[in-house]
Amino acid sequence: MASESLTSDERDVLARIEEEDVDFLRLQFTDILGTVKNVSVTADQAEKAFTEGIYFDGSSIEGFVRIQESDMRLVPDPSTFAVLPWRNTESGKAARLICDVYDTKTGEPFSGDPRHVLKSVLEEAQEMGYTVNAGPEPEFFVFDKDEDGRATTETHDAGGYFDLAPKDLASDLRREIIYNLEDMDFEVEASHHEVAEGQHEIDFKYDDGLTTADNIATFRSVVRATAEVNDVHATFMPKPIAHINGSGMHTHLSLFTEDGENAFHDADDEFNLSETAKQFLAGILDHAPALTAVCDPTVNSYKRLVPGYEAPVYIAWSDVNRSALIRKPAARAPAASRIELRSPDPSCNPYLALAVMVKAGLDGIKRELDCPDPVRENIYEFDEEKRDEYGIETLPPNLGAAVDELEQDEVIQDALGEHVSEKFIQAKQSEYDEYKAEVSEWEIDSYLEKF
Repeated sequence: MASESLTSDERDVLARIEEEDVDFLRLQFTDILGTVKNVSVTADQAEKAFTEGIYFDGSSIEGFVRIQESDMRLVPDPSTFAVLPWRNTESGKAARLICDVYDTKTGEPFSGDPRHVLKSVLEEAQEMGYTVNAGPEPEFFVFDKDEDGRATTETHDAGGYFDLAPKDLASDLRREIIYNLEDMDFEVEASHHEVAEGQHEIDFKYDDGLTTADNIATFRSVVRATAEVNDVHATFMPKPIAHINGSGMHTHLSLFTEDGENAFHDADDEFNLSETAKQFLAGILDHAPALTAVCDPTVNSYKRLVPGYEAPVYIAWSDVNRSALIRKPAARAPAASRIELRSPDPSCNPYLALAVMVKAGLDGIKRELDCPDPVRENIYEFDEEKRDEYGIETLPPNLGAAVDELEQDEVIQDALGEHVSEKFIQAKQSEYDEYKAEVSEWEIDSYLEKF
């Protein structure tokens, strides 16, 4: 008999575990770098997980705690229960629950838990009278494997933007991914082949900020697991192949008021954007250099953020073209008024990335920042003199420069919190220093025989 201390949602999960013949539960969380971790328990431990939590060694997780303060506790969020469609067997099923991490010493949410970081920023928005909605557009590549089962950079198909079979050989794979996502209660809105060979995009419906971050983490797991079952490799690496488009994760953002009205919509404005929306937009532009370190967190991310491959480089906004950092998409209804930040890539930690995006926008509202005029020309065609004339600055050119910007931005560091900010900066500085010490194939090809 279920404990009386369980909530109705927790009781519903226990009932579903029994109804669906679930044998194992994966208790899922992410480390600071965004890698999904999980602890597996048998289904009969579900009630204990809800009432007591499941303990684990936090010192083994990237950026969590030191060995002398290692005990952490996972507390499942019952709203995130989902049966894993690719783990179903005749002997039973596996399901997952996304967890919050708690500090066993204080009994409080662990400050290093990325999900807690996002929750804190969303609570700040709520205190200001807003609910945050977000809709991501994650892109990914699919590659063949070699005879030893290792990933190659040979694309699985030769298709291009919106191509159909026979060029788009991965249409069946995308269909299977979508079925798996729908089995996990995703509402998939569209899918298509992207610009580059082997590149794809699957869009799912926007949701509140926390659910969206959970969905991005789940989406990446589903895509990679489905690809593995089909003996190919899916990757969210931003730029796996030189000289073609990289993978982005354009993110649509809007705020809604407590009475359900879109705080970003103004029917009388030329762009249908309210003053609140413009201040939010101005906040993101103001903090763009620092939040880039979180939204584009790898050395490879900056191989994507170069002119000529449809990725944003310039800190500006536009209502008519995609060369700017922020785009105002056309909206068919007041509820659809939003802004689209085009710089994030799918290698980011979704919890931290959404946290810094929202924090930057809220700071713009708090400071009542003035929004610059939109740039309606193709900024890629501007020379340096014209960019100076328009006051357009560029995003950091590499991870090291982005981390330097993060170290100088107190607002973005505050979004992450002291623990995550310190550990994230340390990890990324180390990553960039290691990269700088490497000698690339390009350097060998260019210099070995020349000098």
